[in-house]
Amino acid sequence: MSSDVVIRVVHMIEDVPADAWNALARGNPFVQHAFLHAMHTSGCASKRTGWQPAYLLMHAGDSLVGAMPLYVKSHSRGEYVFDHAWAEAFARHGLNYYPKLLCAVPFSPVTGPRLLARTHAERVALARGAIAFAKQLELSSIHVLFAHDDDLAALTEAGYALREGVQFHWENPGVASFDAFLAQMNQEKRKKLKQDRRRVRDAGVTYRWLRGADIDEAALDFFYQCYDNTYREHWNAPYLTRAFFGQWHAAMPDTLLLVVAEREGEPLACALNVVSGDTMYGRYWGTTAFVSGMHFETCYAQGIEYCIVHGLRSFEGGAQGVHKMSRGLLPTPTWSAHWIADARFADAIAEFLDAETSAMDEHIGELEAHTPFKRPAS
Repeated sequence: MSSDVVIRVVHMIEDVPADAWNALARGNPFVQHAFLHAMHTSGCASKRTGWQPAYLLMHAGDSLVGAMPLYVKSHSRGEYVFDHAWAEAFARHGLNYYPKLLCAVPFSPVTGPRLLARTHAERVALARGAIAFAKQLELSSIHVLFAHDDDLAALTEAGYALREGVQFHWENPGVASFDAFLAQMNQEKRKKLKQDRRRVRDAGVTYRWLRGADIDEAALDFFYQCYDNTYREHWNAPYLTRAFFGQWHAAMPDTLLLVVAEREGEPLACALNVVSGDTMYGRYWGTTAFVSGMHFETCYAQGIEYCIVHGLRSFEGGAQGVHKMSRGLLPTPTWSAHWIADARFADAIAEFLDAETSAMDEHIGELEAHTPFKRPAS
């Protein structure tokens, strides 16, 4: 690393030129300047909600060569990598787990770049810079969630411990139609998926795909009504506001795809997906009426069909959900990285993570043994 490298923290992404930030984002929609700006200015990820932005910047001379989207967190909500047991262990020993430092996309369990830099050495420098910042603020820990492999290598070198999780993703086998995709499934799963789709069709439900400029304010309003319903049904307030989705769509329209379920011209349900490059990410869903099978059709079958029609390589189905396997999404490891300031807890957590990783690998292996697809002839 050059001796003229300077690392500093700013709390408003408006203080960073968008083109300089995006040049490091590797095309990922969730770490684009506009997305993070919308998260903050809409009030979703802000000090008030327990997400105090702290953007770590690394300059070589006048050039921005590295960045990390960091947040000083006062809780663990909206993260999807669960550390509540760690917080409870700290409390039992009279220590404060919060505030902690988080590097993640707020409310979004999607794998992507977290150490925004072009070289391994620069990524290591960012990881170490985050440690220096955490020590300066006397924070308990750093957590880098859903990181890319090249980030994980740098984080490991900088002294972070890795944690494995699992999600369910669909990889396009190069089929020309949804029927061709179904033909690759075993008889039981193929029959069940056909029955589920037929049940939704027989209920009079049809679908529209709306992307980019085809999404108008009325469509966004209906989506948000559905999204809000999903949370209210569980007596929770939604993390994200209608203003956030409006800002996101205005700034990055072509990344958004709405799958709208309708009956007799009236919308019933909606799923919001994010499309970037050859990948689609399933993000949010909700409904205003119950139709048997409509959740799976709206969120998964329609998503896979869209990917096939448009030649997308993969569809990431979001957090959790073993039930997604029967729809053709297969277990895929995800990774996070953790640095703990207190050496005693760092050692204990590292030991826990070793055991957890072994158990997770075994769990993924068991899931893979129950593939919904035909097994090759031996």
